[in-house]
Amino acid sequence: MGLLEERERAARQRVEALQAELREAEAAWERFVIARETVGLVLAESRGGNEVPPLVVAGEPSARTAAAVPGSVVPVWRDGLDVNALAPDYRRLVDVLAGGSGSGGEAMDCRQLAVALGLEAVPAKVEGVRSKAKRLVARAG
Repeated sequence: MGLLEERERAARQRVEALQAELREAEAAWERFVIARETVGLVLAESRGGNEVPPLVVAGEPSARTAAAVPGSVVPVWRDGLDVNALAPDYRRLVDVLAGGSGSGGEAMDCRQLAVALGLEAVPAKVEGVRSKAKRLVARAG
């Protein structure tokens, strides 16, 4: 085996190891996102579910926010709410499901939804879409 082949093999092994590490990191990150959203749901429910949990930024006093922000929870659906009450990621998901992004309103699985949202069809991204879709359905009332 020549020097070039040996270096190629070493580089390929390094890429494979880094890809495995990336998949693990994405899975851990997704668990943190789900945990944060779950805590937000619990806090919102303990307040009667009528308001968005406070947004806390390090070094600043906490401030209550009435509008959805990225990463915020999905509110329980009630009269008077529209799609703008949802965080941007959820609005995009609703838009795709409603056919506004070229899907034609057809049934889609979570892998297809991820691709329609411009995400890679890798397990971590697909599971994130699945989690958001399940949360939308659960909170629809």
